[in-house]
Amino acid sequence: MGAPMAANLARAGHQVTGFDTADVEVQGVRSVGSVEAAVQDSETVITMLPDGAVLAAVYAQLVPLMRSGALLLDCSTVDVDSAAAAHRLAADAGLLSIDAPVSGGIGGATAGTLTFMVGGSEAALERAAPLFDIMGQRHVHCGEGGSGQAAKICNNLLLGVSMLGTCEAFALGEKLGLSAERLFDVISTSSGSCWSVNAYCPVPGVGPASPADTDYAPGFAAELMLKDLGLSQRAAEQVDAATPMAARAEGLYARFVADGGQGKDFSAMLPALRAASRGDDR
Repeated sequence: MGAPMAANLARAGHQVTGFDTADVEVQGVRSVGSVEAAVQDSETVITMLPDGAVLAAVYAQLVPLMRSGALLLDCSTVDVDSAAAAHRLAADAGLLSIDAPVSGGIGGATAGTLTFMVGGSEAALERAAPLFDIMGQRHVHCGEGGSGQAAKICNNLLLGVSMLGTCEAFALGEKLGLSAERLFDVISTSSGSCWSVNAYCPVPGVGPASPADTDYAPGFAAELMLKDLGLSQRAAEQVDAATPMAARAEGLYARFVADGGQGKDFSAMLPALRAASRGDDR
């Protein structure tokens, strides 16, 4: 995700220095071999990291190296507590900070059409807004530090549940003898309409192009959906919120990933459901 975002910033004329443990090369971006080299003399540092523990480790490295008044913009999807801790670390060092997880996947990152869910101060947002306009098509200020992560968790809770419902509907329709194309025509213009159907249909050759058309090569991997559903459950536990559908979705995705779904798109739940029988859902 970070690579195409960096490429769009470079294409827009920004001087971008990048570090990635996978040694990713990005056109227009000067690649370096360490966090220290990447953040040296930087006015803004953007991070895209896998989880809260890595975020904490990276911030522990980079925060002491930043000049007072610099901006830290984290686009990772992590738990709310880790985001809040990152904000505190930045504030203690006199830095501006934002948590801004994204929606739109690799395709959105490449096209510059991401949505950013933003948590942080108005002053930090004012600095970050021009960058959001380059990397995405929309940003929403959700509140103070950590609010962006809270919004992302809620969004992906709904996405995971809606994709499972979409896959169930198409699997059932197929077994009832319905054409997937006709069922798409019905659902996409009826009360079942949702993003999982209209923009990301899990049936190959139906609707706009999606990972289903490339053997479920991941636009958003199943294990990442499992991670986000896990974040939703930890957040729900902290505030005593009832999330029975998301809890069930987490269990289904955990089983799917363990049974060979790792490395597949999260919409590959459809062929898994096609192969399942009635007794397998209990």
